[in-house]
Parts: sequence; structure tokens; C-alpha cells
Amino acid sequence: MIRICSAEDVSKGSVIRAEVDGTPLALVHGEDGEFYAAYDECSHASVALSEGEVEGCTLECWLHGSRFDLRTGEPSGLPATEPVPVYPVEVRDGDIYVSLTPSNGVTR
Repeated sequence: MIRICSAEDVSKGSVIRAEVDGTPLALVHGEDGEFYAAYDECSHASVALSEGEVEGCTLECWLHGSRFDLRTGEPSGLPATEPVPVYPVEVRDGDIYVSLTPSNGVTR
């Protein structure tokens, strides 16, 4: 696990971009209070998911509106049909840590 930032740096319902060892991440504080990390590129178009909107446990791509479940990486609607990698997240002592091994087995 790699420390990304303080949990206070990501307000509830928001997303920030982070890069770890060349891997772009969208780090999300879901509306359910949990933290999530996804590969920061839509599987449909090469745009940053970190610029999208958080709704519940999903992140919407700003360009074409595909929404990805942050727990599974699966898209919930077109035009995206392929999942994005999602990564395990832990909060320890007020800091957010992420593993770069995708929890859903999807690689980029």
C-alpha cells in the first residue's frame, strides 16, 4: 500500500487526481463515506475520470456520460462497455493508502 494523501484532502462527494509510479488514479470520497480508487481514464475515450462527477458509489465520465461503479469498475451505461481498473483503498491514521494491484483484475 502506498500513501496518497490525508483523508481530509478529499471531501465527501468529491474526486482528486493522483499519480503513483506512473499510474494515474481518480481518488474518490463516495457519498457513502467510503474512499475508492479507479484508473483515471475512461475505458471508452481517453479522458480523465477525475474530472467527472461523483454520485453515490459511481463516477461519471464528463465527456460522454458513462458512469462507472467504483466498487467493481463496471460501466452502468453506454457508451462505455469495458470496466476500468479499481484498486484497494485503506484509511490508516487519517491517511489514504492505495494498492496498485487492481481488486477487479482489470489491467490497463
